[in-house]
Amino acid sequence: MSFVSGFVAIIGRPNAGKSSLLNSIIKEKVSIISPKPQTTRNNILGIYNSDHSQIVFVDTPGINSSSSGLDNFMQKSIKGAVTDVNLIVLVVDITKGLTKQDKNLIDNYYEKKIPLVMVLSKVDLVKKEEVVKFLQNANNLVNKCEIVPLSSLKKINIDRFIQVVEKYLPQTSKKNKFFDDDMFTDKSLRFLCAEIIREKALYLLNDEIPHGIAVLIEKYEEEENIVNIDASIICEKQSHKPIILGNKGQMLKKIGHNSRVSIQKLIRKKVMLNIFVKVKPNWKNNLEFLDTLGYNINGI
Repeated sequence: MSFVSGFVAIIGRPNAGKSSLLNSIIKEKVSIISPKPQTTRNNILGIYNSDHSQIVFVDTPGINSSSSGLDNFMQKSIKGAVTDVNLIVLVVDITKGLTKQDKNLIDNYYEKKIPLVMVLSKVDLVKKEEVVKFLQNANNLVNKCEIVPLSSLKKINIDRFIQVVEKYLPQTSKKNKFFDDDMFTDKSLRFLCAEIIREKALYLLNDEIPHGIAVLIEKYEEEENIVNIDASIICEKQSHKPIILGNKGQMLKKIGHNSRVSIQKLIRKKVMLNIFVKVKPNWKNNLEFLDTLGYNINGI
């Protein structure tokens, strides 16, 4: 069998299941997940390797309106991701259906002759009859894109999805791989650790504070059997700090415990984790600080 390799951008509305799909494909914690919209802020590469393919998936922020500097960065990230890729994957949450915005995206890429595959995510949450009905109603789209129903949680049709993606990728030599076989992402461990902490904070804080928190890794020191990490949760208002800390610091302890467990699974070493809470007003519009966090506005 010939070897294929290429880049695939994963796009879609917030909470459509893009990050869950990427993690299911790569089988590693590449992109964080939470019920909050726009959890993913960077374009995150997930690298899939098999005997006959190397697929570089690009997970993008949810398609949304822009207002702050951070929002602008996320929307520019999407535009950058769909440039010079071999295939675009549009993830649609089947429980929410196909929107006018989704249809416009399909028409737009079809007119530009950019290959597109539509993924119907979360099919485990609906009856099979609903999936069949959706496919029948989407019959007018079959000439514009291939449709793959799947469930990232239940691992339904993931292999089928990979087979479909591989059809759109150019043949190449195994010697011309973009990344080494042992790489599953282009992101550093510092970045992944910061994202894990942010994920745990988003889950535990629920709706008690706005979405405007960030995590900055202040120290990352790796020894033979242990990794020492100091991290700061950045919030926008002084009133947010006691909420993140919780009564007698219990909330921050929970965030720290859950983060440490997940980070240890990722790096396969013991972790000593210290988390602090810092207030930085209007940080989402501070371009210099955004750059410190890895959101390079000018680099897109």
